[in-house]
Amino acid sequence: MTEQTELVLSKWEYTPPQSAIADEEKIVSTLSLNVMKKRAPTKKGIACRFGCRFVFENEPILEYVAEDSYVIDFEDVIDSNELLNMIMNSYSKFAEKFDFRKLGTVLQNRSITSLDRNSIDVEPILPLLK
Repeated sequence: MTEQTELVLSKWEYTPPQSAIADEEKIVSTLSLNVMKKRAPTKKGIACRFGCRFVFENEPILEYVAEDSYVIDFEDVIDSNELLNMIMNSYSKFAEKFDFRKLGTVLQNRSITSLDRNSIDVEPILPLLK
């Protein structure tokens, strides 16, 4: 059995820009994904840590980092398609939390950089689940 945990917000550091943003196209955002192995005496799992950073004219506006985990029974075998689904589900939770928290910031009309499931190389991640 596979269980997904709650998304844990580890960083939300918002710094309003010093000057008005005349051109929102000058706001640059980056997205990062780190996948880590997790172990317990009776379970295995992974944690997906997403980070997003918004910058305007070399000044950070927002640093947002959150982690989501999956707890999996030892006997369960996860294939590449299921792993991709797990990562994309975690990303959806990450993006949803951003959409809720961005209200009241200068980023209220922005979205997080989308995650292309075809760009994720799961081959190095699969051994973490053995």
